[in-house]
Amino acid sequence: MVTRPTTHRAAATVGELRAFFADDHVHIALLVDDGVLLGALECSDLDTEIDEKEPALTLAQLDGRTISPHATAEAVRTDMRRANRRRLAVVTSEGQLLGLLCLKKDGGGFCSDEDVAARRSDSLPAKRR
Repeated sequence: MVTRPTTHRAAATVGELRAFFADDHVHIALLVDDGVLLGALECSDLDTEIDEKEPALTLAQLDGRTISPHATAEAVRTDMRRANRRRLAVVTSEGQLLGLLCLKKDGGGFCSDEDVAARRSDSLPAKRR
């Protein structure tokens, strides 16, 4: 589980999240207020007809995009592969965001904080490292 996923403020706009989804590694945007997950969006939620200035939270949902921290990793991995889903937010029963399950592209396991940090480091231009 990625314990420090990228999050967005609850007031994020459709335009801000469209820019976020420009990165092909991004599969879900988490809208959070005071540590509580209020909504999750996938790129497909951002219909091109929607104005850039609209609040993205109106398009967000939690159903099917969250998982309990008590779920077993193997069962979740199997379910995610079956549903062709690569990301699930891990939340408490009160909605507190604990992290993000990120299924690796090959479906064989989950990404870690170290995996994400390494990918980010590899994608930085050489002069910024």
